[in-house]
Amino acid sequence: MAKLVRFGVSLESDLLAIFDAHLRSKKYTNRSEAIRDLIREDLIKKQWKEDKEIAGTITIIYDHHRRELVNKLMDIQHDFGKIIISTQHIHLDHHNCLEIIALRGRPGTAQELVDTLQAAKGVKHVTLSMSSTGRDI
Repeated sequence: MAKLVRFGVSLESDLLAIFDAHLRSKKYTNRSEAIRDLIREDLIKKQWKEDKEIAGTITIIYDHHRRELVNKLMDIQHDFGKIIISTQHIHLDHHNCLEIIALRGRPGTAQELVDTLQAAKGVKHVTLSMSSTGRDI
């Protein structure tokens, strides 16, 4: 574990009260944990903006009865094979499927994959959740 360093933070009392209420709602046991998470989140956003390697997931909801959609989605995934680590296919009901794509690569490439998937006719919803690979934070 890295060496811990203590430092002081000055805040207006109203802002601190709001922050403390937020911490309680998020189940934090102390301010330090919350501040560490806020710092990490900001550093991860910086990594995204600098197009550094990220890890993440894409979630897709689509109608698998849509003609040729499954083949099109598979072709798209093959085109982006360098960043796709794994996929999971889930049958939600008779018409709708959920697919989860785990990825690792550059944020720009991940967004391009999302945009390409989203443009396919029959895709109902696509989300991208990006995080850090954990190496730089």
